[in-house]
Amino acid sequence: MNLSRTSFKLHTSPHTTRVSTHLRASMSTPKLFQPYKLGSIGELKHRIVMAPVTRNRGNNKHVLVERSVEHYRARSVVPGTLIIGEATYIAQKASGYTFHVPGIWNDEQIAGWKKVVDAVHANGSYIVLQLWALGRAAIPEVLEQEDPSLPYVSAGDIQVEGVSKAPRPLTHADIKEYVQLYAQAARNGMEKAGFDGVEIHGGNGYIIDQFLKDRTNNRTDEYGGSDENKARFALEVVEAVANAVGQDKVGLRLAPWQTRFDYRLYRDDPKPTFGYLVRQVRERLPDLAYLHVIEPRIQDSFEIELNETNDFLRELWKGKTYMTAGGFTREMALEHAEHTDELIGFGRAFISNPDLVERLQKNIPLTPHDRTHFYTLETEVGYNDYPRHDEDKPIPPPNENAIASLEYVSAVRKAVNEGQ
Repeated sequence: MNLSRTSFKLHTSPHTTRVSTHLRASMSTPKLFQPYKLGSIGELKHRIVMAPVTRNRGNNKHVLVERSVEHYRARSVVPGTLIIGEATYIAQKASGYTFHVPGIWNDEQIAGWKKVVDAVHANGSYIVLQLWALGRAAIPEVLEQEDPSLPYVSAGDIQVEGVSKAPRPLTHADIKEYVQLYAQAARNGMEKAGFDGVEIHGGNGYIIDQFLKDRTNNRTDEYGGSDENKARFALEVVEAVANAVGQDKVGLRLAPWQTRFDYRLYRDDPKPTFGYLVRQVRERLPDLAYLHVIEPRIQDSFEIELNETNDFLRELWKGKTYMTAGGFTREMALEHAEHTDELIGFGRAFISNPDLVERLQKNIPLTPHDRTHFYTLETEVGYNDYPRHDEDKPIPPPNENAIASLEYVSAVRKAVNEGQ
């Protein structure tokens, strides 16, 4: 019921006076800034979420260092803020971008993340670990540098445009191993690093997404062909992770309309496969913490015009925690939150505004993000030097060497038009 458009009169009594006071308070505070109970993960004080953003600021052993502790500390200073940590490799064989993306498979990596988690908790906020495996989105040459024995794999054997070789389809034994790697990474994050929850990255052209989409899944066994088969790997991963740490600690991120890694040739309707997947997740795992879906207008962190919608997933997930992310301004987020009960993720805005929650709450203008600083390796510049609204210090200048670092990370991103 939209109270702002409804006429009503309450009879005066102690009980109705309390109700009236509560209604006035909730009507005066936009829903975006109202509390939200995210199951057993935590009591959020607002519905602004820091979405996961890859930054390449770890060391060359996939370990986060002190600069990342400060980065996450600064963005969680408003108590009750939910942070989704940057995408984290579940295992070395799941890597293949840069050596500076964090992992969670060894003690040194876990210790690096634990310092971040402790800093967020010290602010009274919450943090979730995003579990990541690249598949064909890896750069084969980087994967070989990691370890020459590591295979370049995917759901099928369809080659990425502009990449040196085609991936090898995962065998049944490989699939079982990956399922267990996800589960172990979740345990490492929860039991050893102290995260409040985990999020399975099932979107953006990475390995789970590769099974879900026809353009990358040309299998003829029980993991390809039908909607049921294409969703099988995703469901096995989600169930294994839920069994490992508890389904009320697990979120799932999807991106039905993403066209990364030459998905521009992909024209099939994703609704049947993704609809089947979400229906099965809801049925099999009724206590899953949340569903996180990227808006169609976002393609590889750029905004485009795409006349599609995720409403088919919203309808299937109705009554449960749904998180949306992708290109929200303050005005868009305020309006969207008022008409839904959704959490809203911000990624790029958090990069250049460590105090984003306060700025949104107080309607303070945002510092624009600068893409030249997104992926610069091992530096504080463009990472921890963006000012808060109450600080008198300059915005970091553009990075003149950004092209090299962007090319290094984006060598296989041929699907996105240059400069879009």
